[in-house]
Amino acid sequence: LKGTAYYNPVLNPERAQARRNTVLAQMKKRGKLAEAEYAALSKRPLRIRFERQVETAGPAPHLAQQLRKQLIDWADRNGYSLYADGLVIRTTIDSRLQQLANQAVARQGRALQGVADGAWAARNAWNPKNPLVRQLVRESARYEAAVAKGAAPEDVLKDLLGDAAFLRTLRQDKTRVQAGFMALDPRTGEVRAWVGSRDFAQDPFDHVQAARRQPGSTFKPFVYGAAFDQGLLPSDTLMDTAVEIPLGNRQVWRPTDGNRPPSDMPMTLIDGLAYSKNTITAQLMQQVGPERVAQLARAMGVRESKLEAVPALALGTSSVTLKEMVAAYGTIANGGRYMAPQVITRIEDKNGRLLEAFKPASPERALGLAAAQELRDAMRGVVDKGTGVAIRSRYGITADVAGKTGTTQDNTDGWFILMHPQLVAGAWVGFNDGRITLRSDYWGQGAHSALPMVGEVFQQALRQKVIDARERFIDEEESSWVGNAVAGVRNWVYDLFGRRTGGPDSPDTAPAPPPPTAAEQPEITEAPLVPLENATPQAPPFVPGSYGNVPEAPDAAPAPQPGIVLDMPVQPGVVVPGPVQGNPPFFVETRP
Repeated sequence: LKGTAYYNPVLNPERAQARRNTVLAQMKKRGKLAEAEYAALSKRPLRIRFERQVETAGPAPHLAQQLRKQLIDWADRNGYSLYADGLVIRTTIDSRLQQLANQAVARQGRALQGVADGAWAARNAWNPKNPLVRQLVRESARYEAAVAKGAAPEDVLKDLLGDAAFLRTLRQDKTRVQAGFMALDPRTGEVRAWVGSRDFAQDPFDHVQAARRQPGSTFKPFVYGAAFDQGLLPSDTLMDTAVEIPLGNRQVWRPTDGNRPPSDMPMTLIDGLAYSKNTITAQLMQQVGPERVAQLARAMGVRESKLEAVPALALGTSSVTLKEMVAAYGTIANGGRYMAPQVITRIEDKNGRLLEAFKPASPERALGLAAAQELRDAMRGVVDKGTGVAIRSRYGITADVAGKTGTTQDNTDGWFILMHPQLVAGAWVGFNDGRITLRSDYWGQGAHSALPMVGEVFQQALRQKVIDARERFIDEEESSWVGNAVAGVRNWVYDLFGRRTGGPDSPDTAPAPPPPTAAEQPEITEAPLVPLENATPQAPPFVPGSYGNVPEAPDAAPAPQPGIVLDMPVQPGVVVPGPVQGNPPFFVETRP
């Protein structure tokens, strides 16, 4: 048709009717209409039956919106119209995994919504006397509009708090459970599934790339990865004991594990990660240092969110996106090599002619191979015996997988990310307003809110052979002679001085506590981070030979620490980290 905009019958009805009559006149001229028929038809009104067509969202509408922003720039640079030229955009999305992800998010979202509705419908939760409810009313559009018109704020607040229908609508809006899900191939970085919310029509906000939330314990692998990269081993031990970390300005941080008291027993690092022990992770953070952990997290994939290099970062206090976290776990699954997430593979014109092809990004070494493999192996314990054991027990997944759960303060955010050689998938569950929670210590756990989405997708993907259950992580070997030399010196030092687990009276080796069974103890849950407390920390007594008990002077450079000189025939100038358990690392300076 000619001039579809110019003759648009909705916008320009007069033009459209005139054009119609021109066509009728041509039909009369060629004998297709009689004079009387033409006279009658040309006088008729248009009688438009107009119905707006709903745009098809497609299986991944949130991803389509993200791509639209990128593609508009591409089209402008290359002289195309994204909406008029009929371009064909081919992506990395696997339609089978995308469908499984959509179903899993919808099913778990409905279940959690029932929990939220029951919790917030109670009289002691959502009522006019609740300070949070009163604050939410003040933030509502109706309150702001009434105050803007000159009404007294207290009168408006009183009226709205007495409006049962308004409060019910506000509760339904604020307590709507939200979720995000993303999966990618760790070998190439190609994104396989992307679910930005439970329903794009109701909530177009993208919880994969746009939402930044605290990751909780899913951030802990960066701490352990940094420790392994500095020479610690998964079998090394720390004491599971109460921890106090001075922060300066008369503040001390006391991370705990919720209602689980410390065992005051040595615990291996691999078990500390499997059981998501805050006390162990906090001590490890002291040894590694917050700056090193933040640097490693950025290298592995957390590249768009700001990370605060503070001790509490170990427990996931800096907000990040689900996309960043899944990409970083892809680095672990890929042996420490970061692959930037890729979505678009090629762009074609309406005739199928290739306009541009996009190759996967080059891999970037973010974490040493040995450390990455030790970290991945340690994270197997999370699903074999730790907080993610439901992957085995409930979903019957026997494939070679590793992962981590995450829960934030007050059970505000639930996370779970699972790794397989061919697929890494993660999910987040929470509310758009961080002040709203599920009000449940059980359902608020990432193992019960986010894990079922990932577990269901993996279960069905394995059954449908979308991914191969026989694929296993394969350990590679370091090819660097420097790495081998450093490892050899480190082992020699360990053999010479042993691996201490605590004070001077502690044994060199101690068995790790056996994993709890269902008959002995309830299901393992992780504790969220604990806020800072004001206190005046007392300096512990100094023990000669121990580098961990020297109080830090504020605003002063740290004093140099003594070293151990070894006469060894090794490469000159190599500095080898040699951590003594229970203390920060010391360094062995080798001489020729």
